[in-house]
Amino acid sequence: MTTRTADTGLAELVERISRPVDEGARAAARASYDAKAKPRGSLGTLEDLGTRIAAIRRTASPGRLPAAIVLAAGDHGYARGGVSAYPPEVTGQMLATFAAGGAAINVLAREAGARLLVVDAGVLEPVAHPSIRPLRIGPGTADATVGPAMSREQALEAISAGAALAEELAAEGVGVLALGDMGIGNTTAAAALCTALLPAAPDAVCGRGTGVDDDGLARKVDAVRRALAANRPDAADPVGVLAALGGFELAVLTGVCLGGAAAGCVVLLDGFPTGAAALVAARIAPAAAERMVASHRSPEPGHALVLAGLGLRPLLDLGLRLGEGSGAALALPLVGAALALLEDMATFGEAGVTDAGR
Repeated sequence: MTTRTADTGLAELVERISRPVDEGARAAARASYDAKAKPRGSLGTLEDLGTRIAAIRRTASPGRLPAAIVLAAGDHGYARGGVSAYPPEVTGQMLATFAAGGAAINVLAREAGARLLVVDAGVLEPVAHPSIRPLRIGPGTADATVGPAMSREQALEAISAGAALAEELAAEGVGVLALGDMGIGNTTAAAALCTALLPAAPDAVCGRGTGVDDDGLARKVDAVRRALAANRPDAADPVGVLAALGGFELAVLTGVCLGGAAAGCVVLLDGFPTGAAALVAARIAPAAAERMVASHRSPEPGHALVLAGLGLRPLLDLGLRLGEGSGAALALPLVGAALALLEDMATFGEAGVTDAGR
């Protein structure tokens, strides 16, 4: 795929996303909640969630929505700089664990009744397994502290691959696309992206990630500063920022956000890295943020800044910092509950209950 072809495909995707969500469906869903046998607004955030989904799906009665979690994995040149508590080979080891069904996200996806799709976006050593979707852009990114993490062509290829995957899942009936990530060093990549795009200071967005000590955190902040100095990214060119500072899995997830938004899916975010990918997607296509739901807020300081930048309020705040899509999986029952209440709960008239809230 040439850069010109990829740019044209991205422009067409952005054009499809530019159609606003359906405010009429949102209002009709709100009226439906108000008619239920309960005080108006008494279900709080669940009602807000249901009406948001109605607007995204363009219907006042979205019904039950099948969910899929796209967990993209990739390795990072940043990891060679001691920014993580774990060595780079852990990315591939965890990919094998996902394939074997033994990781936290495997358990949580099963509990939530969600399909889990594991994607190799660019792990150093590929893991051959039938349950892993190979969308490899390369064997890990380059060291962004001395030059671009990837080429623009690679960034566009990854976005295109993620968007195609999202549209494939939507065509199979998936209504909720949840995002997950795995990659040693990817909170550093996320911090660099957010520093450039929000914008924000490196020490305001960098956190302890996998549990680094004070020296590790200092190395992380320094890595972000050096990456920005080496690449001088232009925030007006989000694809260029992604290429300079991001990771292959974050680029694929950016594409999943865009493809999901274009296909009318609810895009359910996980933690800080998926939030960074969503921020890139929203800078490419601002209307994409209207199709997103934030599952939770992690302790990473940059995550709250990203959610504020996207205009999203998290459903949960459990101190989660695992990644993998774990927070998104935990939020799926809330999505299901909001839609079930909209679909199945009796109205005042049906229940024979006096409505005193008119």
